[in-house]
Amino acid sequence: MLSLNRATIIGNATRDPEMRYTPNGQAVSNFAVATNRRWTGNTGETQEQAEFHEIVAWGKLGEIVNQYIKKGAKVYVEGRIQTRTWEAPDGSRRQRTEIIAENVINLSPRQSFGGGEEYSPPEASNAPVASTPKPKKPISGDSGFEEVDLTNSKPTTEDKPVSKTEESSQDDTIDLDDIPF
Repeated sequence: MLSLNRATIIGNATRDPEMRYTPNGQAVSNFAVATNRRWTGNTGETQEQAEFHEIVAWGKLGEIVNQYIKKGAKVYVEGRIQTRTWEAPDGSRRQRTEIIAENVINLSPRQSFGGGEEYSPPEASNAPVASTPKPKKPISGDSGFEEVDLTNSKPTTEDKPVSKTEESSQDDTIDLDDIPF
């Protein structure tokens, strides 16, 4: 028999994520997302109800969530629903339903959420960067491309000729607010 456990929500983070590490060193971040539902009642008045969802992000996703999601940020969360049951110190049984995140996307522009913090991308790593192979004059039976060793390669500006118009536009910075998506 086929079954599906999938949750997809878009809402606002109600608090900054809280990150901790398990005894074996795995990161886990917890935060909540509020979604709103609006409808018109029998009397014609618009009514609104907020639903709060507890989100759990494990591993690398948990570290990324902790770094980039802040209270008030509009987020897209995709994952599975899980209910945990435990016994509280006072002897009562407790239950909590959570969304175990598999994908989290920050939908807020970089300065629109609380705290006024600005997005800054992670520092560049020293990992090799792949570049497009340079074309060469084809010889019969040849693919037309020269082989490039990427084990210690780094991108250079010498790889591509730059026209005058491209040269002047390379100094301009890109404002993320100008991007239409």
